[in-house]
Amino acid sequence: MQQKFNMKRVNLLQLLFLLFAMPVSAQIFGGKNHSEKLDQLIAGNYNSIAPGVVFLVAEKGKVIYEKGVGTASKELNVPMRPEMIFQIGSITKQYTAVAVLQLVEQGKISLQDSISKFVEDFPYKGHTITVENLLTHTSGLVDYEVLDFHIPNAIRIDLSPKQLIDSIAKLPLGFIPGTKYNYSNSNYLLLGYIIERITGKKYSQYLQENIFMPAGLTNTYYNQPGQIIMNRACGYTKDSTGNRNVGYISMNQVFSAGALLSNASDLYKWHQALYSYKLLKKETLEKAFTPFKLSTGDSSEYGYGWFIRNFQGNRSIGHGGAIDGFRASEIYFPGKDIFIAGLSNSDDDAFFRLFENVIVQVMGKYLKTSYKDLKIPDAILDSYIGSYTFMEDTTNYINIHREGSRLYADLSNKSGTNMPLLAQSQTIFYLPVIKRIPTTIEFIVEGEKVRGLYWIQDKKHVTKKTEQ
Repeated sequence: MQQKFNMKRVNLLQLLFLLFAMPVSAQIFGGKNHSEKLDQLIAGNYNSIAPGVVFLVAEKGKVIYEKGVGTASKELNVPMRPEMIFQIGSITKQYTAVAVLQLVEQGKISLQDSISKFVEDFPYKGHTITVENLLTHTSGLVDYEVLDFHIPNAIRIDLSPKQLIDSIAKLPLGFIPGTKYNYSNSNYLLLGYIIERITGKKYSQYLQENIFMPAGLTNTYYNQPGQIIMNRACGYTKDSTGNRNVGYISMNQVFSAGALLSNASDLYKWHQALYSYKLLKKETLEKAFTPFKLSTGDSSEYGYGWFIRNFQGNRSIGHGGAIDGFRASEIYFPGKDIFIAGLSNSDDDAFFRLFENVIVQVMGKYLKTSYKDLKIPDAILDSYIGSYTFMEDTTNYINIHREGSRLYADLSNKSGTNMPLLAQSQTIFYLPVIKRIPTTIEFIVEGEKVRGLYWIQDKKHVTKKTEQ
């Protein structure tokens, strides 16, 4: 049985299909009735996604919107309040990265240290995997979510980080370290183990003493079994009958890649502590917020624990989190000094669509969306209909189909994810907001044959058309 704890990455191939926009106009958030507009947007969409959600918006150092909507516990009928605490999944990686960078500043570790210095018998001889490779997801290590332990309900077993690392070590590298970017939870599991080896303290203890306390994070916790946490929201998942309680998963297995809990207010305090340089020097933080340059000369979209992207003409720094029963996301626009956090007590990925539209509502006047929508002959549109497989990951594909005089895209055959394509020319089509990066499809036409398409975001991702 495959190990599956659903700590999803918020990256290209897993969330592409999630982030097409719900209908919402890009209003100026700072205008009259801006809170009411956000209220309407959230209230009109959350109920089909989760029992409850919390959103916080801050601008220029001041919280200007903070609200909980829905239910924190369906069994007890507890209303959702802004102070409710959620599992934040992969946002945990930010805290792990800062812990590592603190040790770098103290001279206890170097970004260029080989991980073999801290992890015995790690077998990738001939290829050096550095601490920096782990921080930037450029190690080539396969995500340990794919491990097959042949054990029923393996995710409930408290395997130690070292046991997981030993299993990771048996997997082949996906690529030569430093040559590519590929988001992998294995990287941050190893970083947590390295923190413990260097400091002689449990990962949770190190965070409590060196991050939570200095930053004043009184509502942020490492998820310990049996721990009573006031204001903790219950997590839910969906089946054919509706919402149900999420099953137990071992936090040992999630560890430093996604085991933290927090609330919206503490996520903002975390942001403020970083930018007041309480935890890291300014130059260290700036490096963390810089996309890593690969050995090929290309830049990835990831720094040290943060995604760095362009959201319709605005530089953004943030991360998402996805773990059984919960979804979370936070983003900061440094050019406008706007911070947005959202939390959901369901693992329905549609939450990320809602979060995107909250961004659009808040950032409306700053967004650049000058895209055409040309009329293309139906015969040309029909030639594009079909399935396209990503060359870099053949398990992910795009289905293109036509409805009326418009093409639509479905990602990885997920139902309900129709994304309208806006024609910019006969071969180039624009997609509304995808992964906070303007996204374009360009069909590859050779003679009268459509061979594939380019999925263009931060770089070109090539696909091949499946022969019909």
